[in-house]
Amino acid sequence: MQCDVCQQKDATVFLTQIVGGKMQKVNLCESCSKEKGVNDPTGFALTDLLPGLGEAQNLENSDKTLKCPVCGFTQGEFKKAGRLGCSACYDVFIEGLEALLKNVHKGSEHIGKSPKEFLETRQYTEKIKALQSHLNVAVKAEEFEKAADLRDQIRRIEMGSEV
Repeated sequence: MQCDVCQQKDATVFLTQIVGGKMQKVNLCESCSKEKGVNDPTGFALTDLLPGLGEAQNLENSDKTLKCPVCGFTQGEFKKAGRLGCSACYDVFIEGLEALLKNVHKGSEHIGKSPKEFLETRQYTEKIKALQSHLNVAVKAEEFEKAADLRDQIRRIEMGSEV
């Protein structure tokens, strides 16, 4: 497979990204990947390699004079570098970043990976808390039949007969 950049050497680095439900692939030879900074995590910006990242193009049309008061990084510099200057930049450039992050990732909140047992325990705890909250509301509203049903449901979950 040929390098997508130089079209001469065999590709040894393969990047895949899903944007808006569509898969985009970039195949690079070793020299082009180094030139683009793929081996250097601080210098690599996938936006430099893949044209048409949807909302990333909105940054071109936005106010390039917008500047971070902490580090002085401009929105134009962000578009060129594909990364921000400091943590305060997130607040300054939030408008363009949210749309970009939603396209590049599955959302704008980092979730990460967790062991299966942890996820099950967390779901169990969240369900009990939610039911307990509904139970408290029902008791305050003097909806005692609903409260009894919620209490019974909590007990069944705690005994392991319902999930």
